[in-house]
Amino acid sequence: MVGQRFLEALAERGATGRTRVVVLCEEPRPAYDRVHLTSYFEGRTPDQLGLVPDGFLREHGMELHLDDPAETIDRASRTVTARSGRTFAYDTLVLATGSYPFVPPVPGKDLPGCFVYRTIEDLLAIEAYAKTATTGAVVGGGLLGLEAAGALRGLGLDTHIVEFAPRLMPVQVDEGGGAALLRTIENMGLTVHTGVGTQDITADGEGRVNGMTLSDSSHLSTDLVVFSAGVRPRDQLARACGLAVGERGGIVVDEQCRTSDPAVFAIGECALASDGRVYGLVAPGYDMAETAADTIAATAERAFTGADLSTKLKLLGVDVASFGDAHGTAAGSLDVVYSDSRSGVYKKLVISSDGLLLGGVLVGDADAYAMLRPLTGHVPPVAPEQLVLPAGLGTPAALGPESLPDDAVICSCHNVTKEAITACATLPDVKRCTKAGTGCGSCVRTLEMLLPKSGDTGLCTCFAQTRQELYEIALALRLTTFTELLDGHGRTQARGGEGCEICKPTVASILAALGNGHILDGEQAALQDTNDHFLANLQRNGSYSVVPRIPGGEITPEKLIVIGEVARDFGLYTKITGGQRIDLFGARVDQLPAIWARLVDAGFESGHAYGKSLRTVKSCVGQTWCRYGVQDSVRMAIDLELRYRGLRSPHKLKSAVSGCARECAEAQSKDFGIIATANGWNLYVGGNGGASPRHADLLAQDLTDDELVRLIDRFLMFYIRTADRLERTSVWLERIEGGLGHVRDVVVDDSLGICAELEALMAAHVAGYRDEWAGTLDDPERLARFVSFVNAPGAPDPSVRFVPERDQIKPELPLLTLGATR
Repeated sequence: MVGQRFLEALAERGATGRTRVVVLCEEPRPAYDRVHLTSYFEGRTPDQLGLVPDGFLREHGMELHLDDPAETIDRASRTVTARSGRTFAYDTLVLATGSYPFVPPVPGKDLPGCFVYRTIEDLLAIEAYAKTATTGAVVGGGLLGLEAAGALRGLGLDTHIVEFAPRLMPVQVDEGGGAALLRTIENMGLTVHTGVGTQDITADGEGRVNGMTLSDSSHLSTDLVVFSAGVRPRDQLARACGLAVGERGGIVVDEQCRTSDPAVFAIGECALASDGRVYGLVAPGYDMAETAADTIAATAERAFTGADLSTKLKLLGVDVASFGDAHGTAAGSLDVVYSDSRSGVYKKLVISSDGLLLGGVLVGDADAYAMLRPLTGHVPPVAPEQLVLPAGLGTPAALGPESLPDDAVICSCHNVTKEAITACATLPDVKRCTKAGTGCGSCVRTLEMLLPKSGDTGLCTCFAQTRQELYEIALALRLTTFTELLDGHGRTQARGGEGCEICKPTVASILAALGNGHILDGEQAALQDTNDHFLANLQRNGSYSVVPRIPGGEITPEKLIVIGEVARDFGLYTKITGGQRIDLFGARVDQLPAIWARLVDAGFESGHAYGKSLRTVKSCVGQTWCRYGVQDSVRMAIDLELRYRGLRSPHKLKSAVSGCARECAEAQSKDFGIIATANGWNLYVGGNGGASPRHADLLAQDLTDDELVRLIDRFLMFYIRTADRLERTSVWLERIEGGLGHVRDVVVDDSLGICAELEALMAAHVAGYRDEWAGTLDDPERLARFVSFVNAPGAPDPSVRFVPERDQIKPELPLLTLGATR
């Protein structure tokens, strides 16, 4: 990555037009994104990870030699000899050899089944070996170790993490952050061993890994071991040719990244910078690449004297960030801490005695990182405790881009300040001119907030209106088709066209919310997203999931048996979800009608897991069974789920009903949640879980059944009417002018005089509801779309394959095979 950034920097400075540039690469492929290496296991291909734009090398006359690394350097004759035997003369040599994984010198470390986690080839080898393994262990609980653990878990292995330090990620997070991270990871089913080292790797009779002995004398059975215990600078070339290296490794460089030989530079993880550190993050490496390019091209005076080690990552699905003096080592520093062990959220800010923000640690919720990191070294514009409280608790922190100083570094990957960003007009301009947002991507949200808002607030290039305005047009004029809306109210250049990927699903949702027939009829079918197109969720290997509705989580034994028989007969994977439903995975598209015919015959309906609509209304057992319950939460959950089933909205809707204040159904984490009281029901709105959790706000309390349903009717229809596309209720509630107070005025006090209309719209939805799958099974034209191949309707997709796992199935993903290198 650093080498590629250096080449780009040379090209930007015009040096490639007057210089021959030769690149010797050890790997069989051009530069790729190591930061997002694990995304390979999430479906990204090696080509998609590539960093070299098409035609870049050719355009700038650069010679790339793949799978042919430098082996010797002759400084006297200024030549480099590659593994192929070819010799290249140089005037200036740049070493960007990176680092190599450190493998502890334990017996058995070279056994079959032992791997490192560094390159795409490493990942391919792990993927292939994992096909015959059931358990995997990762040695190292740092950044890369947790990514490796996530990969093994994704490959279906029971996964262990062994970390010598007393906590995970000891460099980045403190004891509290490590504890929060540990709880979250263990809740995912991974086993963590901290405070122990690896003594040896044991083998079976065939010489393959079968376990490891830990320093506490315990034995861990495992079929596969991944070493991820840190990295070391690759300085062997420099040592061999007599360049100065550090006592603990790293090629010694000055502030311009020159080595002890003025004709040789070193950048990235192989270099020991002038401040005595070896930097293992991409941002310092990019800065060194820019510095060397400036010096070589003689375009500017630049110095690399050190770097910000702040980082934000998503590890095993958990947001983790640290910045500045995260451990509070400065004399007199104070900690401001928020910790919620139930949700796995930990936030700590380090503040100096005079109020400066020195650093922080964020685990579980790192949304504020992009704003907090640039404030490091400044006095925050609000009290520090407001910066760590989650949305919905305490006074909202008015922390926005306007509070950042002009010299605040917004993009640490490319060292871009707020001043440089605000000189641009659009996000593409920012990326092109400054490269901000093209590294790890964690700053993009802040970039968008800093840029001037366009005067054009239209939905897309087809419509000048917002989603809210299009909803009002369709409602007032009783429009029922996309064509009517586009040709009558679209931008001039878009009329008569087909729309775009933004407006088609948005308008489809509006029309569905207004009750305009089955979503697979007529032109409506062409507007749907992939999932809606087949009334099912597309999964990783091209199969689909089947999710029948189970209102309130209540189900009879007879219906449970039907689900089991369907899963057995069609060979489906079954999973009980957190939404109190049973999901069935692994259906081919051509199997969906037959599966749903069985389910519909048994009285099931679509659970709408595929649509932007109501998903579930969870419940506890309530007053009927629980000795703490004060209301019948199950009955209320069933009533609400049956009332709002199929309701299309800007985003998915989730709900829950708790039968008492003990909150077992987690109602305050839902778009609308209900908690029973001795006097009725309390209604909470605007909550959500997921990556950015938010506690719901209390809208009204001690409501009767009728009052509760009436307020939910109004709230949901007001949200559907005024929200932006793909906007959850939590975001809408914070964005809409006046916030919760305004929403309460509208839906409780009828301040706009529209409550009767909102209620009528909901009544029309309830009266017009028809199960989408039942309607599909009754219509041959709708059924005709459920084929894998249009030209061979009866042929199943041969690429949808499965392998056994834990007495069920899982997708068999093809092992990537590489041909000749480019």
